[in-house]
Amino acid sequence: MNDFESALRRAVGSLPAEPPATATAKLADRAAADGLLDVAYATVDSPLGPLIVAATPRGLVRVAYTEAVPSDDVLEDLATRVSPRVLEAPARVDEPRRELDEYFGGRRKEFDLPIDWSTLRGFTLNVLRETAQIDFGELRSYAEVASAAGSPRAVRAAGNALGANPMPVVVPCHRVVRTGGALGGYTGGLDRKEFLLRLEGSLL
Repeated sequence: MNDFESALRRAVGSLPAEPPATATAKLADRAAADGLLDVAYATVDSPLGPLIVAATPRGLVRVAYTEAVPSDDVLEDLATRVSPRVLEAPARVDEPRRELDEYFGGRRKEFDLPIDWSTLRGFTLNVLRETAQIDFGELRSYAEVASAAGSPRAVRAAGNALGANPMPVVVPCHRVVRTGGALGGYTGGLDRKEFLLRLEGSLL
């Protein structure tokens, strides 16, 4: 090994395992300025575990429970469905992070975030748009949501659409239950659904 190789190995060994936050922020700013940042994301702590929050210039595009879906899978899905230009840029999702923090802290009852619906189509889009209109503390049945979305008999399809909700909590699929009051299913698991409904006073 020559002197140059030895010096190079020493230099590489002294590099930090992760880039400093300032470098990440500068990279995100430069990418945005050059038109190379289509999806910004950050990891957000919550009472339900870490969440990945992602947004495009149009609005919020993803909220994911990382314990339910691995982070790499979320990012790969965003790269496939939205754009491969996905970059960690916490400053660009400050507003969703702040509103989620206020919601979990009991200081917010509705989200004022623009939503990017571009990854959704057809009946699924209709179901989730209707679900987004359900107020804090209120519940709807799967049948009611299916009817409001234009297909009263498509109750099972409505359940599938809610199960595929890419923005849980903000698009409040937890507020949809079975006729008769049984909770039904939830992407993040029933424990999380119960937590959210108790937080909102819908479940005693």
